[in-house]
Amino acid sequence: MDILKRGINMLFFPKHCCACGRALLKKENHICLPCISSLPYTNTHLEKDNAVERIFWGRLKLEQAFSMLSFQKKGKVQNLMHELKYNGKKELGIVLGDLYGSHLLNHSEFKHIDLIIPVPIHSKKKLLRGYNQSDFIAQGLSERLKIPTTHTSVEKRIHTESQTNKNRFERWENVDSTFKVIEKESIMNKHILLVDDVLTTGSTLEACGKEILNLSGTKLSIATIAVGI
Repeated sequence: MDILKRGINMLFFPKHCCACGRALLKKENHICLPCISSLPYTNTHLEKDNAVERIFWGRLKLEQAFSMLSFQKKGKVQNLMHELKYNGKKELGIVLGDLYGSHLLNHSEFKHIDLIIPVPIHSKKKLLRGYNQSDFIAQGLSERLKIPTTHTSVEKRIHTESQTNKNRFERWENVDSTFKVIEKESIMNKHILLVDDVLTTGSTLEACGKEILNLSGTKLSIATIAVGI
């Protein structure tokens, strides 16, 4: 009976790929296999002084910085980010985090990371959206890389406007001094991987990262699912 019910659901309510929109096969999860193989991977984790790291030169002292995908307007990556952030597909964040973790698994530098922290959003925005998409990306990375994650060590204490239509300076003004470390003991003397969905100017990651680096003995690396460069 359960098999019949699942078959009926698949027939009348098929699940679709969040990247291209086609109906998913039985074993596909949020993203179809053709899209997984053809997404615009940056492979920045294989490059020293890569384009993602250069965004933060002179702004943050980083051990490393990577992004999995290249963001292109009206492309598959934009579709994925939209589904994750605005259409309630929070489980997609776990899938993307796990996918990225599989790419990073054999990267030697990740053996030195102690803790994964997703960039927090303000409680008002989280209440409105229902979740923080970066929490689920961090969960997927954590499960694949076997590195613990925390969602409570850093908070966003000021509710800021959307960054979407702001230039670089306006983005920095919008997020400066908005983050606060509230569980200092859990971060001190650790190598932190700060995780977010999309990297554009880097203003949000910079503001959050500076608060982490203010603590004694901390090291910082950054990983995002997509980068718009």
